[in-house]
Amino acid sequence: MTEVNECKVYVGNLPFSVGFEELKEIFSSYGEITEATVIVNHYTGRSKGFGFVTFSSPESAKKAITGMDGKEVKGRNLKVKAAQPPKERDNKEEKTESKPEKTEEKPIEEETEKTEEKEE
Repeated sequence: MTEVNECKVYVGNLPFSVGFEELKEIFSSYGEITEATVIVNHYTGRSKGFGFVTFSSPESAKKAITGMDGKEVKGRNLKVKAAQPPKERDNKEEKTESKPEKTEEKPIEEETEKTEEKEE
């Protein structure tokens, strides 16, 4: 299992208009930030409403959690807590194996010929 990064915080209930630069700016008063990420939908590019901020020290992360959890940003109350490692996901190969195999399609011409023979 992946180790918990004590310097990384989860930021939930983010306004959809907040990008990573603004997220970094919002949390910059709590310490040096090494990374700020807003999670976006792969297909639309729109924010999913949450992100992560990684600080250079665990102390800065703890200050940010205490200071920002519940704080209003653009009309939304942020949910800030220590980030958890990602959950293990099922392997895509396993999911593919459980799908039924594609059935072979017959050409339309064959069906038409058989129908004509029956009518005679």
